[in-house]
Amino acid sequence: MRPRHLAGIALAVLAAPAVAQPTSYPLVIENCGQQVTFTKAPERAVALGQNSAEILLLLGLQDRMAATAFWPNKVLPDLEKANSQVEVLTVEFPTLEAVLSKQPDFVPAMLLTLMGPDSKVAKREDFEALGIPTYLSPSACSTAMDANDAYGSRDALWTMDQLYREIDDMARIFDVADRGQAVIADFKAREAALRAEFKDREDLTFLFWFSSPSPADDAYLGGGNGPSGYIADILGGSNAVKTEAEWPTLGWEGIMAANPTVLVASQVDRNRWDLDNAEAKIAYLTSDPTVSQMEAVTAGRIVVMSGAAMNPSIRTLYGAEEIARQLKALDLP
Repeated sequence: MRPRHLAGIALAVLAAPAVAQPTSYPLVIENCGQQVTFTKAPERAVALGQNSAEILLLLGLQDRMAATAFWPNKVLPDLEKANSQVEVLTVEFPTLEAVLSKQPDFVPAMLLTLMGPDSKVAKREDFEALGIPTYLSPSACSTAMDANDAYGSRDALWTMDQLYREIDDMARIFDVADRGQAVIADFKAREAALRAEFKDREDLTFLFWFSSPSPADDAYLGGGNGPSGYIADILGGSNAVKTEAEWPTLGWEGIMAANPTVLVASQVDRNRWDLDNAEAKIAYLTSDPTVSQMEAVTAGRIVVMSGAAMNPSIRTLYGAEEIARQLKALDLP
């Protein structure tokens, strides 16, 4: 059977009133306060971050990708074949030397930690000094940065609009604007379908657990206004964690005090920590003498979602759809 989202893209293409205009070079893109000029479509892109890579793959650009890096989760099943044609430098942070060894002519990145002022990999100016155009996800540069928080914070709820801009920019950069518009139309239809299905409920709250180094450590959670908050909102509820920080950490006393209706245990495939695994999270939640007494646990309201969905990315909508399927089987109060 044809995958639903690919079928949606095909329908969007058929329903489009006109074919998008071809890109005219030189193309100047306004990105995160900088102007980036492209004299032609890139041919050797190195995508830093799962979202940057999966957007290019969704646009059918695997033949113009030299490599990728930083994958918290496995690639979307529908993109496995395309992704198999592209080298993965590492599922963690790559070195600048590894990126440059691929002789890139374009480097897009999804996170400031991959290409920001204090990046573990490189700064934008490092690539620009070598004449390599760069692009930083609008979702990343829309956060307010803090010296004590590498991931920043948001004072307003993240929305898919920032992602749609990113998809449109990538499509124009590579001169495949019609493909970009088809992907955006499909995502907007799926977003609208979820909002129509799930009505607003003030008492419905979700807590999103990304991972922890160990049960004794504070948990990394999805912040109130980040993609996790968007997922909660699209499903009719709200994030039980109200902090503006994109990735707050919280001890289990604080988590229990938040008393979420639904606990979301993320599956992270990188295998950095034991609690990256959703099964390990669930085992802890259901066996710890204190944590297991949370209402969401005793009522069996634990759902599983890809950890990649907690980053501002195309996977966020997929994550909302993952949870939506499981919510229907839960006994919600």
